[in-house]
Parts: sequence; structure tokens; C-alpha cells
Amino acid sequence: MLDVCTQLAERLLRLNWMLVTAESCTGGMIASRCTDLAGSSAWFDRGFVTYSNAAKMQMLGVHEALIDVHGAVSEPVARAMALGAAYQAQASVSAAVTGIAGPSGGSPDKPVGTVWLAWCIEGRVSAERQRFAGDRRAIREATTLHALHGLLERLPH
Repeated sequence: MLDVCTQLAERLLRLNWMLVTAESCTGGMIASRCTDLAGSSAWFDRGFVTYSNAAKMQMLGVHEALIDVHGAVSEPVARAMALGAAYQAQASVSAAVTGIAGPSGGSPDKPVGTVWLAWCIEGRVSAERQRFAGDRRAIREATTLHALHGLLERLPH
């Protein structure tokens, strides 16, 4: 079976679409995984690492009220990140993640390992919540892989 990035590259090239990422808890790991593949400049445009709330607002246009009301780790913020990244880059496709990689920062309603992922395909956004187990490294790696697989599942063939 082909690596997920190789499959993603083939699909995006066939569609003639560019990918952009908006990452919080993964800190650029998704973009790094994509650009590990030679020739990725033909289908990968850019990655936004928006770790702080201020960066989410300034770089992606996430409204402060969304963060205040729902928290940075939430469906509305993940959706806004995906839309903002696509808009800023004028890209057809984006993937966004925001979560709590730990070991601290969790709460009863958002424990460590809680991640919201969102994908924007030609202006249509879908999102899902995941709860990944393990240490910080494992959570970030699982988030990266899930974001890439989720994108591949959502792209037209």
C-alpha cells in the first residue's frame, strides 16, 4: 500500500489542487510530513502554525468570540481555522487541527488527547473530534496521520 502522502499527492495532482495546513497541537508536523515527499511543491502550498490564540486570529482570521465562547480546542475554531487557511492561501483544500497534546492542559470536558480536526474541500468544511491515547508524541503523531487520512477520504477520486 502506498504511503498516505504519496496517495494524497497523486490525488491532488490529478485534481490540480493545492493543499494548505493550519496546525496548532501538531506544530507543523502535517506540513512536514507532506514536504518530506520530493516534488511536494506541485501540490502543497503552505502551512500555518498557529499555536497561540493570537496567531489563530491574526493569521487565519479566527474570531476572538469563537475562542472565548468555545475554547481554542473546539469544533467552531477548527472549522474557522480550515476556512481561514484556505481563504488566506486561496487554496482548494485545507486541513486544520487544534487539540491538547499534554501532558498538562486537559480538563474533565476536554481531557489530554482531545483533538478537533477540520477539512475544507472547495469551501465545504467537515470536522470531527477525536480522543487519542498516549504521551505527547503519540498524540501528535496520531493527529498528523488522522488529518492526512481524513483528507484523503474526503477528496474526490
